Amino acid sequence: QVQLVESGGGLVQAGGSLRLSCAVSGSMFGINTMGWYRQAPGKQRELVAVVSRTLGSTNYADSVKGRFTISRDNAKNTVYLQMNSLKPEDTAVYSCNAATYAGYAYWGQGTQVTVSS
Repeated sequence: QVQLVESGGGLVQAGGSLRLSCAVSGSMFGINTMGWYRQAPGKQRELVAVVSRTLGSTNYADSVKGRFTISRDNAKNTVYLQMNSLKPEDTAVYSCNAATYAGYAYWGQGTQVTVSS
């Protein structure tokens, strides 16, 4: 059983920074990518950033490129999302995701990020 626990959300002013962490417990066997998604009120969940667990390659949503950085520490089974130059439109519940090579996805419970103007 794989469990994901996020931390690091909160309230920040526009232009500020936050770092989200996602600690993964359980077997990492078969985990291909780890990523962050977000869902704002009234909107669909969208991909923010994803990182390959083995290769370290990354992919970002256009709206966060140049501001957010995803990284992973395989020794700690943890993935991070460094968010800089935050904007009010970044306000959302951010959820950690771990996807297997077979296409199965594990999800964390989510953490609220609120950016005030």
